[in-house]
Amino acid sequence: NEANTLEIVKQVEAEIAQIQAKLPSITIAIAETQADYIESAVQATIDELIGAIILAIIVIFAFLRNWRASLIAALSIPTSLLGTFIIMAIAGLTLETLTLLALALVIGIVVDDCIVDVENIVRLMNQGKKPQEAAIIGTDEISLTVTASTLTIAAVFVPVAFMGGTVGKFFQPFGLTVSAAVIFSLLVARTLAPSLAVIWLKPQPEKTSNPTQESALVRYYRQGLRWCLSHRLIVMSLAILSMIVGIAIIPFIPQGFIPRLDRGEFNLIYTVALPDIKTGSDAQDLNKPRDTNTSSDLDWLGNISKSPERFLLRRTIKMGKQLEEAVLTHPDVESVFTIAGIRGEPNRGKLAIQLKDKRENDTIAIQSQIRDSLPSLKDVTTSVEDIPFVQTEAEKPIQLAILGDNVDLLQKVAQEIKTQAATIPGLVDIELSNPDNQQIERLNGQRVIYISANLKSAQGLEDAIFQLETKAKTLLPDGFSLRRWGSSDHGNQVVGRFGRTLVLSVVLMLIVLLFLFGRLLEPLVVILCLPLSILGSMLGLLVTRGDFGIISLIGFIFLVGLLDKNALLLMDYANQLRDGGFNREEALIETGGIRLRPIMMTTLSTVLGMLPIALGWGAGAELRQPMAIAIMGGLLTSSLLSLFVVPVLYTLLEDWWGKCRGARLAP
Repeated sequence: NEANTLEIVKQVEAEIAQIQAKLPSITIAIAETQADYIESAVQATIDELIGAIILAIIVIFAFLRNWRASLIAALSIPTSLLGTFIIMAIAGLTLETLTLLALALVIGIVVDDCIVDVENIVRLMNQGKKPQEAAIIGTDEISLTVTASTLTIAAVFVPVAFMGGTVGKFFQPFGLTVSAAVIFSLLVARTLAPSLAVIWLKPQPEKTSNPTQESALVRYYRQGLRWCLSHRLIVMSLAILSMIVGIAIIPFIPQGFIPRLDRGEFNLIYTVALPDIKTGSDAQDLNKPRDTNTSSDLDWLGNISKSPERFLLRRTIKMGKQLEEAVLTHPDVESVFTIAGIRGEPNRGKLAIQLKDKRENDTIAIQSQIRDSLPSLKDVTTSVEDIPFVQTEAEKPIQLAILGDNVDLLQKVAQEIKTQAATIPGLVDIELSNPDNQQIERLNGQRVIYISANLKSAQGLEDAIFQLETKAKTLLPDGFSLRRWGSSDHGNQVVGRFGRTLVLSVVLMLIVLLFLFGRLLEPLVVILCLPLSILGSMLGLLVTRGDFGIISLIGFIFLVGLLDKNALLLMDYANQLRDGGFNREEALIETGGIRLRPIMMTTLSTVLGMLPIALGWGAGAELRQPMAIAIMGGLLTSSLLSLFVVPVLYTLLEDWWGKCRGARLAP
């Protein structure tokens, strides 16, 4: 389906206006729509995109203290975005929540290439070189680094764009948008930036750049780097320790699939029990054959046989009105739209509840309040449900299939599991798929009963389903088994698919780096430095209580593409200095001093560019925030550690490779 929700709603509103004009005595209104929330989420993302651009430009000027150089870097943003929009238009993409989120996240990357280029040109001009000479030498020095880092980011997100599956198709626009943006940022950095630098930039004496503070920072860093190169095992031990601590934090982070959103709307699904027809001592439901009838039962059954749906719908409507009256008493409820008869079942109904824009509590809290205040209606079960992020049939997020061949034992076990599920904090609206023992379904030829539940609080989905599985497994007889179902199983499949995508992304990155460098040393250093981001990402999610799920996984894939830039900046220039006559240690120390400023600039511009997203303002913030937090935390720790670990790992691997080669050449 290529339809756009906002466009469809606008067309519907236009049609309604025309019909309303012809029928002035009738009032027509859209009772249920998600367009308002989507529009608010899109606008919030646009605001974050603008904030990211402004903060990135501020960082550039703070470091360069040159408004012309800052303007060149700033111009790379709209130019790269314009090229990205062209590709999006060709691919049929629109400016919606995920494509805008992709653009907001890549702002830091878009300016990174230009920052490195312009900073290098400015540095050479300040050393006395003419603008044209500085532009040629400067772009040549960082040519391999910029090209390699950009192509690896594109390589990382190509698998995301073609991940497959329902959610994979959902994230396809995200992957394509990121890939297009970074490719255009490379083109801008290689063409527009050096051209404008030759025309606009003028030599600026070093004394105007606050050299005391910068020189002190560079001096301390060089001293620290020299110590690290002399104590390589200590440095690598600390790096490994940081990775272990990061992994150890994961169990303390909420495990979820997609964060619960404060949408300001949700559904209340209710089910009215099917009536039994009394026949002597037997009780049969409408779906079972009758053997005998009493006269009173015959009249009642005659009405049912003529129109069973109408009878059940009247009953469902009556119960829905009582629930609707109770919901409307809540001060934060704006409107309720009640539907009797959903999914082809006349005994099931839905209340679409819309909350006020200005409300005292978030959606999750109001759901809990309404659930507790609902009247107790005979033969009616209710379920307060979120509107799913990826639209499917209305279903509860917690679903577990209980499989076994013994019908009586299966029903008994299901009831016991339901009783245990009620003891798990946060699980509500717990139901079995056959509450009245009307029927036993089959799954892959085996008898099955489904247990389902909603989440009362913001508890992670994975945490809740794991607790339910743990309790259920202790109650299973021999020959019985459990299987996640619905959203629970869907989340498992998506996380597994993302894991495979991450592995493929790393492999593609390795291939690109191997092709560009022509040897294995530099690609190995980059790959082995990737775990340096784990500690920061996990700490960020732990502190903010962000879910470790599909959204944060996207952030990790994003990090894979970001983290190679610092390592490449250090190793590539060190190789150039060694080719010019420097020994290895002095080349690495000199490289660190020269590349410290661009590394700090690119890191801070990316981190601060994501700050508006990480702050979690506006509609849909719960979806965007974990991604930005994971990237910011991972980028900060990895950048800090890579300044010391990359040179150390570079020397260790080179020494190891030399020993291995020497051993092979020895007689």
